[in-house]
Amino acid sequence: MADLHHHHKDLIAPFRAAFYEGDQSALRAAMDTLFAPDCVFHMCHPFGDIIGPDAYFTQVIAPLFAAIPDCERRDFIVMAGQTEHGGNWVGCGGNFMGVFAAPYLNIPPTGHMAHMRFHEFYQFENDKIVEMQTIWDIPELMMQADAWPLAPSLGREWCIPGPASQDGLAIGPRDAAHSDAACQHIVDMLEHMKRHPSQGGAEVMEMPRFWHDKMSWYGPAGIGTGRGIAGFRHWHQIPFLSGMPDRGAYVADITYHFFGDNDYVAVTGWPNMLQTHTHDGWLGLPPTNQKLEMRSLDFWRLENGKIRENWVTVDLLHVYDQLGIDIFRRLEEFNKARFGMTAYSPLKAD
Repeated sequence: MADLHHHHKDLIAPFRAAFYEGDQSALRAAMDTLFAPDCVFHMCHPFGDIIGPDAYFTQVIAPLFAAIPDCERRDFIVMAGQTEHGGNWVGCGGNFMGVFAAPYLNIPPTGHMAHMRFHEFYQFENDKIVEMQTIWDIPELMMQADAWPLAPSLGREWCIPGPASQDGLAIGPRDAAHSDAACQHIVDMLEHMKRHPSQGGAEVMEMPRFWHDKMSWYGPAGIGTGRGIAGFRHWHQIPFLSGMPDRGAYVADITYHFFGDNDYVAVTGWPNMLQTHTHDGWLGLPPTNQKLEMRSLDFWRLENGKIRENWVTVDLLHVYDQLGIDIFRRLEEFNKARFGMTAYSPLKAD
């Protein structure tokens, strides 16, 4: 099985390389070879689901290069494994980087180097990718453009780094027992996390048992990074559970895909969280009593048997959309004020 997962990493390498070089012709050719013609691309809001590599290239990748012509794809994690359901997946995490030279989704360009984190998960069948689940941290670009239409972040906002161990691209050779044990550590940790708040206070999560005391939790733009258990709890978990305390109540209604690659573990699902927006609200928003689908694509890295780093993307734009808040309409209002009534906006002046 280890050979199969290494093989899948090799198959995706030309796609990654062409994306790094910014060679759109080579990238398009690599996609034709790699992706099944009917591959389902589950893309974050506002793109939605897209069928087939041609449509994905035209609707998603080409506009990125139009906005960042010298765009480089810089992976810092490439891992692979088999899920509990028998599926074979590759997970990639990294940053797109380049000069933000033209508008992107009506986000005004900065003329400077910009970064946008990506987490992408690819399911393989018979040497072809048949499903892709992707979150690009589009709000990161909004923040760098000083056009921030969301609530302020509680955590630290910055360009998220790769693994401190510097081995995210050289994980191999995959040891099945090691990978399974790492995966089980994450599953056990999440089971304990779900005990709070329904079964007691923070102590029921037993976080020091699972997490390194110097853990780093790298959240998306709009939440930010927290350092250590205290940082994670103050800047993410406490506000999150205060607004949605029924976390974990609808596990039977969602599907997770966990897979491990030595000290690295990933989880994907579309969605992989269901909970109700109540009580104190969340993200600075008042409670709506609405049940929300949430998409989160995560990587963990274990060190000496505990979680040292956790990279998390959440499709926050999809969350706002479910709550009836049109983030892109708000962005247009920012643009009117900064660039004139019609700049970067399809709307006419009222």
